[in-house]
Amino acid sequence: MRLFACDACGHTIHFDNRSCVNCGHNLGFVPERLAMHALEQGDDGALRPVNEPQAAPLLMCANAAADICNWTVPVGGTDGFCLACRHNRLVPNTDTPQGLDRWRRIGQAQRHLFYSILKLNLPHPTRMEDPQGGLVFDLLEDQIDDNGNTVAAMTLHDEGRIAIRAAEADDAVRVAAKENMDEPYRTMLGHFRHEVGHFIWNKLVRDVGRLEECRAVFGDERQDYAAALQYHYENGPPLGWQQTYISSYATTHPWEDFAECFAHYLHIADTLETAHAFGIAIDPRGHEEMAVEVAFDPYRATSAAQLVAAWVPLSVAINSIQRSLGEGDIYPFVLTPAVTAKLEYIHQLVQGQANAATLPVQAA
Repeated sequence: MRLFACDACGHTIHFDNRSCVNCGHNLGFVPERLAMHALEQGDDGALRPVNEPQAAPLLMCANAAADICNWTVPVGGTDGFCLACRHNRLVPNTDTPQGLDRWRRIGQAQRHLFYSILKLNLPHPTRMEDPQGGLVFDLLEDQIDDNGNTVAAMTLHDEGRIAIRAAEADDAVRVAAKENMDEPYRTMLGHFRHEVGHFIWNKLVRDVGRLEECRAVFGDERQDYAAALQYHYENGPPLGWQQTYISSYATTHPWEDFAECFAHYLHIADTLETAHAFGIAIDPRGHEEMAVEVAFDPYRATSAAQLVAAWVPLSVAINSIQRSLGEGDIYPFVLTPAVTAKLEYIHQLVQGQANAATLPVQAA
């Protein structure tokens, strides 16, 4: 994630901040600018970036009152909710501290997702704009059956509806699910990126007639999905899957392969942007082949190969640091040439969207 500077005092501020720790100004993310700003209230009661009295008037997202969101909404805009929160239909129970804490954690992951969506100019119609296939989130609580047993909510995608199991905002619940599913990586942000990958497949592949070209890369999605899923859970991935798939779950079905690759594309681009913002460079002595500096905007990379060339040394360094702290690899995946080719397809697909729009000018 990029670093930002407080308009009032110049102090470094971050994407999730609510106030500047140096000068105390309230902060908000302005999605139309893709930037954080220090805000001040004018005589009309509206908010504007400090020192910009002629700027368009803003309000904080309606979810800011519960400290769930720090994004802004143009005055007179949509029902008081920001570009991210307006996609929510069902949310956790905020009558309890646990439910409120879950929603705050989920909201943080959701805003990181929407930052990437906006950076890449990806489609994100609401259900009001696209009643049949618009993007909507149901953040579901687990249920108790008649026998007093917990029935876990399912995380899934169905024609633009994305259900997220709210309980996985709790670290203990998510780690237990990670171990039960034998997954090397499981995060709330990962769920959002993966499930939105299915939505993006609908919008940028199926709905615009790109099925044949996508099948040439990921396989024929017309195979029975339920049968494929059952086979995967009963038999596991095929031998040698690591050579052609980003994860074992990607082997399940072409839909899952696409969604996994899309999620990893966002993982890589967003983390490299963070490395770029911090000026992180890898220069291991005696291992010059591993040297790399992220001297480009990952969201405007020329190819997936450029992203992978920077990502592999960086992820190896991060994993090595994790091991030195007694933790497992934070990115336990291998980007083979076959996987990179799939990422290249994703890159060409999403960059076609990004290049179709004029984005706000941003500082390097």
